[in-house]
Amino acid sequence: MNNTAHLICIRGVVQGVGFRPFVYRLALRHGLRGWVRNDPSGVTVHLEGESLGTFLHDLRAELPPAAVLEDVQVREIPAEGFPDFQIIHSEAGGAIVTRISPDLAPCPDCLREMRDPNDRRYRYPYINCTNCGPRLSIILGLPYDRPQTTMKGWPLCEDCQREYDDPLNRRYHAQPVACPTCGPSFTLSTCGGGGACDQLNFDSSPENLRGFPALQQAAQLLQAGQILAVKGVGGYHLMCDALREDAVHALRERKFRKDKPFALLARDLETARSVIHLTAQDEEILTGTARSILLAPAKIELPEVAPLFGQLGVMLPSSPLQELLFDAGAPPLLVATSGNRSSEPMVMDDAEALESLAALADAFLIGERPIARRVDDSVVMSGGGVVRRARGLAPAVTAKIPSDTPILAVGADLKNAVTLVVGGQAFTGAYIGDLDHLACREAHQEAVQDLLGMYGLTSNDCVVAHDLHPQYVSTGLALELPALKHVAVQHHHAHLASVLAEHDLWHEPALGLILDGTGYGPDGTIWGGEFLLGSLSSGFERVGHFYPAPLVGGDAAARLPAQAAVGYLAAAGLPVPDSFPLQARRAAGLARSAIQTTSAGRLFDAVAALLGFSGPQTYEGQAAMWLESLARQASGTEALPFIWDGQTLDWRPALAALATADIQQAALAFHVGLADALAQAARELCEQNKITTIGLSGGVWQNSLLLNLVGQRLGQEFRVLLPRHVPANDGGLSLGQAAVAASRQFG
Repeated sequence: MNNTAHLICIRGVVQGVGFRPFVYRLALRHGLRGWVRNDPSGVTVHLEGESLGTFLHDLRAELPPAAVLEDVQVREIPAEGFPDFQIIHSEAGGAIVTRISPDLAPCPDCLREMRDPNDRRYRYPYINCTNCGPRLSIILGLPYDRPQTTMKGWPLCEDCQREYDDPLNRRYHAQPVACPTCGPSFTLSTCGGGGACDQLNFDSSPENLRGFPALQQAAQLLQAGQILAVKGVGGYHLMCDALREDAVHALRERKFRKDKPFALLARDLETARSVIHLTAQDEEILTGTARSILLAPAKIELPEVAPLFGQLGVMLPSSPLQELLFDAGAPPLLVATSGNRSSEPMVMDDAEALESLAALADAFLIGERPIARRVDDSVVMSGGGVVRRARGLAPAVTAKIPSDTPILAVGADLKNAVTLVVGGQAFTGAYIGDLDHLACREAHQEAVQDLLGMYGLTSNDCVVAHDLHPQYVSTGLALELPALKHVAVQHHHAHLASVLAEHDLWHEPALGLILDGTGYGPDGTIWGGEFLLGSLSSGFERVGHFYPAPLVGGDAAARLPAQAAVGYLAAAGLPVPDSFPLQARRAAGLARSAIQTTSAGRLFDAVAALLGFSGPQTYEGQAAMWLESLARQASGTEALPFIWDGQTLDWRPALAALATADIQQAALAFHVGLADALAQAARELCEQNKITTIGLSGGVWQNSLLLNLVGQRLGQEFRVLLPRHVPANDGGLSLGQAAVAASRQFG
């Protein structure tokens, strides 16, 4: 008998995804003995037998759909003579560094059972297994076991317990496992068009216990143009028939959401194909386990859904309840927007929903299973760039960060998200929102404490990283936290650092083209169009920037494109058009005393205003998206003149040459000219510094037209890095803050 055994320590997404029963089946197949268990770091396997090599090969080749291997370490240990292979209880104690699985869309097996009249889970809205179902949204603590989830209040029936205990069953230790006999259900409540809600009760026949009559009535309400608040995986959605303009208009009026596009929920892939143009990669995103909202070019015009915008955001069902709602007869294309009042976080608590959404919804589908934490829908651009990182994506690891000390990075004020570094892994949490709203500030503080608590930490154990801006709300919140050390990180340095950290580049120098709205510069001005050079280990140097302009009215310029434009016109020595609003024309006198900015985002706003975008922006980026949409309606290669002098990218000639006779052609010429100048600047700076790596970050790079134009001009000569796991916008800043804080410990 061989006297040696092997201990295998596995890190990654390996808890709550059917990994232990997978190992069990694999060990039986290879005739191996020993055990497998969860532990604070992941999963540990003790193996005795002769087939280690083939076991490890199959371990990597046949992973469960939701599992991710980050690290596998094998060492020899003395054999203990186990007679068989077992799954044993989780090990407690030690530092918790295991990954938490994101919430997963229903798998094909569960959907097939849910639609089988002979299956005991027929039409059951909480069906799940180890390959699918809620994870992050129900976890109360680690390790991930049923008593530490929001399912702890529903004891398993005999049938579910038998499945749960059987290592050969795909529901083995599936913590949310349930059925109509023992699990949660839901109810339908009506509110009479925005009044007090009265719950509708159904009789206790087996069919009604499954709730399908409630779903049929909900579907009828949607067909009739009513607005439903529907409890999802990570919070409530407000839904209505997307093809009924009266219903969508009513939702806009009730939610005070003037122009911002709504997301769409499509019944199936065929329905999605009928409204947006999809590539093969896009279809993989739509049908993947994350079920993100995909932003893609529109095939049809839905002016109430997406006013003045050439794209639509579409997702497929992310929960069994949504699938059943369509089965019950709901219209095949629904608006599905976050259940909240404008600018507030998504509602996840039932009592809060009935109170705060009563004026918005005509009826409620209320599920009994509590939500442990708010998780909004993720948003991904066609091609894969992340716009909002949330359900299905968070809190997966976004980068390896070389730090033995925990780091908490609190992000910035817009599109806030938090990152925690534990055991060298960066866990980036779900999208929170804009911290200028009290409810979002409270949600941010809850998210910080939740993420720390999940890994058994307090802020006292961490280096706390934050933005350099002394007046940011996030800076103030960070400084209120007791910490080992507070580290201030310049906004645009964090943007570049997030890209380099994602790609695991710590010592290789790179050029960063960082284009966004605004960020506090070390020189006291407002940056936003920056060329940065350096590495994470050595730090970054500003080697170029956009020509500065007065930021007339400060933060107000971000809301009023015409007011932003008067500052840029003043810098270019150009008159303010008489067509501009009186408020903007009066503000022109403030240009001499205004703080200077190199903002690329405000330049886009200024050009949009000059080409006819009127009024204030009702959501961030509206004017720039309008400008991109205009440009996409034109064709040609004509470019407005920009000048790069080796240090400054001068847009003033472009502004002087801007023609308004054909605004679509002018919009395209602006994009082409800017792309030419950016590529020229990048090429020259790279050649001067003998580098070939370029990192792109900042919210402006969510303009896919500009991104593609610059990419075409740089060609194959350069290694162009884009954010992959976090947004290019401020939603990715916390990862960059964490990377810079780590680099200062060894750089």
